[in-house]
Amino acid sequence: MAQAMKGMKVIKNMKIIAKKNKKIEISPITGLPKRIRRDNGREAAAKAATMTKEEWLTYQTDKYRAQWPKPKYMSEPREMVYVRDGGDGAYRQKTYEIVTRWTAKTKIEYRPHAKAPGSKSHIRYEKYSKAKTVGEALALGCYPVDWCFDYEHGFIRVKGGEIREEPIDISKVSDMKQMTEVDMRIYRWFRRELCKRCGLKPEDLKMEAAWNETLWSRAHRLLANRYAQEFLDEAARSKKAITKEQVLKVLKSWAFGRNTGRQNVMPKGKDFVWSDTVGLLRDRTGDIHVTGPSKRYPAVVKLLNSWLTSIIPNEVASFTYTSINLNCNYAAKRHRDANNFGPSIILGVGDYQGGGLAVWPEDDKSEKLPQLPKNRKVQVDISENLVMFNGNSSHEVADFKGERFSIVFFACGCHAKADKKVKDELASLGFQVPPSAEKPDRLLRRPRGHAKTNHSASVGPGSRESPLRVWPLKKLEKQAKVIKLKLKKASK
Repeated sequence: MAQAMKGMKVIKNMKIIAKKNKKIEISPITGLPKRIRRDNGREAAAKAATMTKEEWLTYQTDKYRAQWPKPKYMSEPREMVYVRDGGDGAYRQKTYEIVTRWTAKTKIEYRPHAKAPGSKSHIRYEKYSKAKTVGEALALGCYPVDWCFDYEHGFIRVKGGEIREEPIDISKVSDMKQMTEVDMRIYRWFRRELCKRCGLKPEDLKMEAAWNETLWSRAHRLLANRYAQEFLDEAARSKKAITKEQVLKVLKSWAFGRNTGRQNVMPKGKDFVWSDTVGLLRDRTGDIHVTGPSKRYPAVVKLLNSWLTSIIPNEVASFTYTSINLNCNYAAKRHRDANNFGPSIILGVGDYQGGGLAVWPEDDKSEKLPQLPKNRKVQVDISENLVMFNGNSSHEVADFKGERFSIVFFACGCHAKADKKVKDELASLGFQVPPSAEKPDRLLRRPRGHAKTNHSASVGPGSRESPLRVWPLKKLEKQAKVIKLKLKKASK
C-alpha cells in the first residue's frame, strides 16, 4: 500500500512539472510527459557511415556468413562464473584464453563490413578491420574487448604470427623491457576482466609471481576456494552433507595445472595432462611437505575431504589417506602408481559418457603392462560408484566424451617419514593420516597374481579379503543425507 501511494505521488509531481514546463510534450493517453529517446550519436553515426544499408546487406548472405563461422565452442552451454553484477559473464572463458595469448605480431583477418551502418561500432569497425596484425588493430582504435565480441561472432580469425602458449602474465617475464605497449594494454585489460569476472580486487592477484601461478590460474583458484567456503558454511548451517553437484562446481572453477611430470599416465601423443595434487607430496629433492595449493586454497581441500567423509561406507570408514589427485579431461593410459600406501578411493564427476575405470585387481606386477590378460580386467563406472582399489596394480581409463573430472584419495608411501608439523597440517585440512604402524592391507587385500587365481576377481562391497570394492554412490549419498538429517533433528 505504501509503495502504491508513493508511486501515485511521483506521477502527480511529474504532471505538475510538465504543466509548468511548456516545452515538455504531454501524452494524450496517459497525461504524462512523453519519453524522449536519446540520440546517443545515432544520427551522426548514420551520416558518417561508409556505406548504405543496401550495400551492407549484400555482404550478409548465408553463403558469406558460412565463410566466417562462429567458433565451435559457442554452440556449447555457457559455463557459470562469478561476476560481480550477478550475471554469467559477457564472454566465454575460452574466448579470454584465446585472446590473451595474442601479441603485437599475431596475424589476423577481419570479416569485411561485419557491422551494420548507422551505429558507432560500424564506423570503428570499418577503420580497425583493415588491420592485418593485433598491433595494427589497437593502433587503429580497436580495444581488447572488441576482440572478444568479434571472435565469438566469427568476425575475426587468426592467420598465424607470434602467439603465446599461455595467457599473458607479467609475473613470468624476467625482463620487463621485453613487454611491448600492446602486451601491457592486453595485460591491464585482462587483469580488470579477471577481477570483474571472479569478484576479486587487483591486489588479490599480486602474489602470482611468488606462488608460481599464472594470473589466470590464481584468479580461478581463488574463485573455486570462495565457492568451496560458501558450500562448507552452508553445510555447517544446515547440518547437511556436501553434495556431488557442489564438488563439480568447485572443480569446474578450479584452474588445473599443466602437468608434464606424469609420464606414466600421459595418453599417446600428449606432452602434458591437466592434473594437480593436494595434500602430502615428496618432491624430486626428497622433501616431504604439504603442497602449495593445499595451503593457499584450504577450503577446496576441506570440501573434498568433507565430501568423502560424509559418503564413505561404514565398513571402510577407517580409511586413511594423505593426498588427493585431481584430474581433468584426459584418459589415463595403462599404468601402475608408484609407492602408494594401502588402497585408493576414486570418484568421478562431470557431464561425460564413457570414461570408466578399468582395473586388474590381481595384478602383482609380475607381468608387463601390455601382456596383462584381458579377461582379468574389471571396468567400473566411477561417476555412479565409489571405488576402492589398489593403485599399485595396473589400471587405465576408457575413452570418453564430455567434461570429466576424477578425484583420487590415496596415501603416500613416505607418510611415516613426514614431520609431526606436516601431519598436523594435513589433519587440520581434513585428511585422515595413517598411523606409522598401520598395515597397508587392512581394508583391501593385496593382489595374488593372475597365475595364482583361476577366476575373475569378485566385485562388490565385499570384505577386506576382496582385491576391489565398489559401492553405489546414490545409496551412499542417501545414507549421508539421512545421517545429517538425524543430527539436525537431534540438535533442536
